[in-house]
Amino acid sequence: MNMRPELQHEEAQQIPIEGMTCASCVRRVETAIARVPGVAKASVNLATESAEVRFLPDADRNAVVTAIREAGYEVPQASMDLQIEGMTCASCVRRVEQALLAVPGVTSATVNLATESAHATTAGGVSAKALQDAVAALGYEAKLKSGTGNSSAEREHAKQLQYSSLKRDFALAAALTLPLFAAEMGSHFIPGMHALLGSTVGHENLYLIYFLLATVVQFGPGLRFYRKGIPSLLRLSPDMDSLVVLGSTAAWGYSVVAVFASNLLPEGTANIYFEASAVIITLILLGRVLEARAKGRTSEAIKRLMNLQPKTALVERDGQFVELALDDVSVGDVIRVRPGDRIPVDGEVLSGSSFVDEAMISGEPAPVSKAEGDEVIGGTINKTGSFTYRATKVGADTVLSQIISMVEAAQGAKLPIQALVDRVTAYFVPAVMLVALATVIVWLLFGPEPALTFALVNGVAVLIIACPCAMGLATPTSIMVGTGRAAELGVLFRNGDALQSLRSAGVVALDKTGTLTLGRPALTDLKVAGDMDRARVLSLVASAEAGSEHPVAEAIVEAAQKEKLLVSRAENFNALAGFGIEAKVEGHHIHVGADRLMEKIGLDVSPHAALVQEWANQAKTPLYAAIDGTLAAIIAVADPVKPSTPAAIDALHSLGLKVAMITGDNRHTAKAIATRLKIDDVVAEVLPDGKVEAVRRLRAQHGSVAFVGDGINDAPALAEADIGLAIGTGTDIAIESADVVLMSGDLRGVANALGLSQATITNIKQNLFWAFAYNASLIPVAAGVLYPFTGTLLSPMLAAGAMALSSVFVLTNALRLKRFEAPLAQGTQP
Repeated sequence: MNMRPELQHEEAQQIPIEGMTCASCVRRVETAIARVPGVAKASVNLATESAEVRFLPDADRNAVVTAIREAGYEVPQASMDLQIEGMTCASCVRRVEQALLAVPGVTSATVNLATESAHATTAGGVSAKALQDAVAALGYEAKLKSGTGNSSAEREHAKQLQYSSLKRDFALAAALTLPLFAAEMGSHFIPGMHALLGSTVGHENLYLIYFLLATVVQFGPGLRFYRKGIPSLLRLSPDMDSLVVLGSTAAWGYSVVAVFASNLLPEGTANIYFEASAVIITLILLGRVLEARAKGRTSEAIKRLMNLQPKTALVERDGQFVELALDDVSVGDVIRVRPGDRIPVDGEVLSGSSFVDEAMISGEPAPVSKAEGDEVIGGTINKTGSFTYRATKVGADTVLSQIISMVEAAQGAKLPIQALVDRVTAYFVPAVMLVALATVIVWLLFGPEPALTFALVNGVAVLIIACPCAMGLATPTSIMVGTGRAAELGVLFRNGDALQSLRSAGVVALDKTGTLTLGRPALTDLKVAGDMDRARVLSLVASAEAGSEHPVAEAIVEAAQKEKLLVSRAENFNALAGFGIEAKVEGHHIHVGADRLMEKIGLDVSPHAALVQEWANQAKTPLYAAIDGTLAAIIAVADPVKPSTPAAIDALHSLGLKVAMITGDNRHTAKAIATRLKIDDVVAEVLPDGKVEAVRRLRAQHGSVAFVGDGINDAPALAEADIGLAIGTGTDIAIESADVVLMSGDLRGVANALGLSQATITNIKQNLFWAFAYNASLIPVAAGVLYPFTGTLLSPMLAAGAMALSSVFVLTNALRLKRFEAPLAQGTQP
């Protein structure tokens, strides 16, 4: 049997394809795939809607996906999230990313050091095991994240175990290093101590004790560095652990030779550096402990959100309410909530009533009334009464779970600013090893005697001080803390890019209805004519309007009900198209409508023209009410501006931003509201497509556009804008189209989101400056460039301490974002 010689090197991959309808589609897709360099064979199956592609070793697999899409078909994308254990620095991040991208079918991969996670997007049947195996081949451990609260709890438990292990190793290393350091350093700085130790213990015995203490530290607590560092070295992809292993082992190994085979060393160079090797291990472990502790604090926002969800629920089973674990609750279950309980999952009230604290969602401290038919949200707190409700969303579908998912996704994001770090760290560790090697060679060739000692000390100092931990942590820790603080303030960044791009917005464009305003009409004014009784007039008018479904009628009825007025049953109700309504209430003939209706029944309303014009200038809709043919009242109905809106507009102006309003409402009403709120630009009477064009025009005038909206008709504009901000009380479609979600309906959240974006990016730049400046300045010092001028050298012990402190500094600086104060308070937050 003859086989093509290259067949044994081909690798097959199944790629799903959407949009094929006939045999010509199959042919078109096969032809498109076959044109891609490196494709040996392509076979497309219409029934399974997939293609089997055989690749040669050098093929660009992502080019096949591009070719399919250019042919007019779609390759469905899937994504997987992995928890990665064992990463320590920026070079680890890059190595894991490259390994994931090398897996056939992976189109993008993002790895985050602070969250110790990876997000991979795939096209084709890529299994989680393939990704895990690729990561495991590098010496790291990868687990698939399920995205539920339980997996988050498991990760927290794993981190706590890791933290405990680090503390134990550090405690042991410190206990063994302290006497070694005290004896060796004391011999140099305390007069007579060297002679005392020599006469009592003996120098040979003392060196043996040093050896034993340092060896236990090196291969006990320090073994964790060898487990990761040596395999990385053998794969020619060294990381931070590799630098620690090289530096500490060089100091330890040189000392072993000096003690047990000093004749192998040049005369005068048999020096002992056991204390240096032990202190390096101990200080770096201390840095890891402090780092792990600080990392735990960066994820406190997620922990607080998770703690909002109760662990159990009272669920009806066979006519009885029994306590079940939350995982056992299903959609459709009937749940009882008692006073003081947290509501377990989302649902709809069946019976009973209460007041529920929804500050977690809305930011408003006042409890909200709940009765039959009302929606309740899992994680909110029942205050007074008891009620039963039917579960409508459970598990990952609940509002709280989605909030947690949004925060985790934002925390795991990689900002564009991170690209600089990635480019540097790709070559950083190998470059450091070359610098260390060059340092050793230069000192051996040109250094004073004992040259070998100087070469060793300075080479080790370079290796130790250059570990790129601070670089890898600079960006993700700030993102974690910043997005966590944002969640506490009711601002959810759905993707990391928005966190960086929001700060560059030149104009904030606002939808009117539901964003600037409450989104529903309300009765704002009622001026009675003559000596009519206001309460009686409102009662009769509301009774007449009760038969209408018009939003204006609902506003009048709602106003009467709020004042606890009687709303009677109307008779002979008649809607007069274009004029208003008429009805009979308690024997009285009621007319409610525009001025043309009054003219139709013979009433002159011109004496009230000035008042009506004043209301119109305030974006209010004037109406007239007549009782038994006599003018009874002039009524104004409007969509009221939210109480917080003026302060929010002022805050945006104070940040140097232009404010625009884009609305489908009529030009006169829009202009009136814009004048009142001091809005800079108005685009009125536009359809949803017109809002997209308006966003493009604003971008051409002012640069980057942030659009804020809440309705279905806002979704295209939210997607078109550089940054879309959705009011969380709006529709699901609007929220899905946005980059940022304001959980309350409060516009002040826009100013808070902008403030947090600016503070977070500033914090990232501070961290990056520290990380890069630290390495750029101290590596030459460690190499000994100051020695010819000042006699200054950096000992390996000080280098280890400085390296550990650099990471702690970056983490501590990021944690300052936890104290970020919202520019405009919105009430109690979770």
